Amino acid sequence: MRAVVQRVLRAEVRAGGDIVGSIQRGLLVFIGVALGDTEEDARWMAAKLGGLRIFEDGEGAMNRCLEEEGGSLLLVSQFTLLADARKGRRPSFSAAAQGPEARSLYELVCELAAASGIPVERGRFGADMKVELVNDGPVTILLDSAKTF
Repeated sequence: MRAVVQRVLRAEVRAGGDIVGSIQRGLLVFIGVALGDTEEDARWMAAKLGGLRIFEDGEGAMNRCLEEEGGSLLLVSQFTLLADARKGRRPSFSAAAQGPEARSLYELVCELAAASGIPVERGRFGADMKVELVNDGPVTILLDSAKTF
């Protein structure tokens, strides 16, 4: 499971012209589910997102996590995070999990994060979405449950 995590002042996602998820200060997270990912990967991701210390403390150091900051999560599924563009000009998405499997693991990350007390908003799985954000910092972090980077 891969994620692109952006610290934001605000973010929203639209699907079909409607706002389906919106947050103020917090994290916008794009999540891609890989073939072979399991519930353990989803648990790792949810815990990592809640505990990631990328908010500034009173001295300007990144020492505070989302929970300490009182922020929210906006979780958006994005299978293109699993793209392989090493050969040719057309990316391959063969490493991405298929719809039902990917949906269940994406939903599990959302549910686990919400169960930990973090306010969670979501995109619409499988939809064409438009995402708008104000990146704070900018701070952008890449995560991979397989720890390939």
